[in-house]
Amino acid sequence: MTQEKMLQALVTLLAYGAMCGAIAWRHHQRQREAQRRVQALLPATPGAPVWWVAHASQTGQAEALALQTAQALHAGGVPVRLAPLGQIGLADLQQADRLLCIASTYGEGDAPDSAERFAREVMGSTAVSLSHLHVGLLALGDQGYAHFCGFGRRLDQWLAARGAQPLFERIDVDKSDPEALQRWRQHLTHLAGTNDLPDWEAPALQPWRLQARAHLNPGSEGEPVHHLALVPGSGTPLPDWQAGDLVQIEVPTAPGEPRDYSVASVPQDGAVHLLVRRCVRADGSPGLASGWLTQGAEPGATVMLRLRAHSGFRIGDNAARPLILIGNGTGLAGLRGHLRGRLAAAGHLADAARVPRPASVAPMWLLLGERHARCDAHHRSEIDAWAAQGWISRVDWVFSRDQAQRRYVQHALAEAAAQVLDWVEQGAAIYVCGSLDGMAGDVNDTLQNILGQEALQQLAAEGRYRRDVY
Repeated sequence: MTQEKMLQALVTLLAYGAMCGAIAWRHHQRQREAQRRVQALLPATPGAPVWWVAHASQTGQAEALALQTAQALHAGGVPVRLAPLGQIGLADLQQADRLLCIASTYGEGDAPDSAERFAREVMGSTAVSLSHLHVGLLALGDQGYAHFCGFGRRLDQWLAARGAQPLFERIDVDKSDPEALQRWRQHLTHLAGTNDLPDWEAPALQPWRLQARAHLNPGSEGEPVHHLALVPGSGTPLPDWQAGDLVQIEVPTAPGEPRDYSVASVPQDGAVHLLVRRCVRADGSPGLASGWLTQGAEPGATVMLRLRAHSGFRIGDNAARPLILIGNGTGLAGLRGHLRGRLAAAGHLADAARVPRPASVAPMWLLLGERHARCDAHHRSEIDAWAAQGWISRVDWVFSRDQAQRRYVQHALAEAAAQVLDWVEQGAAIYVCGSLDGMAGDVNDTLQNILGQEALQQLAAEGRYRRDVY
């Protein structure tokens, strides 16, 4: 290697190190700011008992409501300790006097990933008394699922069986039902002894413009998948977001019922990108939101949306780690956000198809499942170009119907067990995005078989195993 090339390599290494340092600094700044908000809740009325406010959140809604709840109590002079439910142990509950909990349900009655340890370890305790504990519970769910508010109800039953005393009857929330949330707020007003509570309204939906839409899988046996690009309305600057975040979109014919979509881009792209598959109802009609986004709305149409932070799927402390990205179908959206996020952080979002990955930039491994290679390999030219330059050091395309026996992404994962172990031992983080029904559970089972249940749970506790599945 010539001296000039060695110097270029050193400059690249230093630049990437500085970039990783900057990302880590911004992440820790956000953590410190969050910690500052939490600590500010504690010093209130001297001698008053501290209230626990806990959240079991998957996409961030329960976490946001918990912060609002804690701030409401603090406004009334009540000292508050705010924490994820997964960080609360049995000893904490035995010492606490009052607990307010906002609990989401994941899929068909499961605990969110962040509360899985609590559900397994704490709720597995049956010979303990919590008769001293006063509890208020807000259960978040969706009546479209068979086990509506399943985890919240299970938590409520467990607390009642341990003798905990309800401060008021459990409140079940269907999606973001404003009437149910208002009942929760009224109880807080009474508990905090104040009528002057912070504004509980979600950030307003803003007008965006559908800039472009492309059909990605013509000829597919599956429903059409479209790539959408959206930009803010005239005169509105592009807001900031992070890889892993979500958007909420409101369909004109269904006001008040926004749908969540994983963002497939980063701010450096200049637009919010989405991957949307048209859903079909039992009667053959298209889904309300997906039908409108893939067919009804013409390019140039106004789309009301808001960005929503998804802390559970952001890069967090994994900015400099190798990444194993696993998904199927339109789950590529959340993974593409992280792919583009890493390229942007390295300063090569625009030219990664032509510039080799510097050795200082941690590698990525992508495993994607779809139906047929011929028409369902979404964004393959983009992915192949990045792979050719080493930004993605390994790509496993898994097409379930290109052979007689069905083959899915979990099968490719199992076949690469030794490599998965090696990557994890080298510090890799694992991100999973796609369908909850089938893929996510099978991938989780496969990872448990490869790594061991305790090791996978430890990765989740460290933030090195993250999921955005639906």
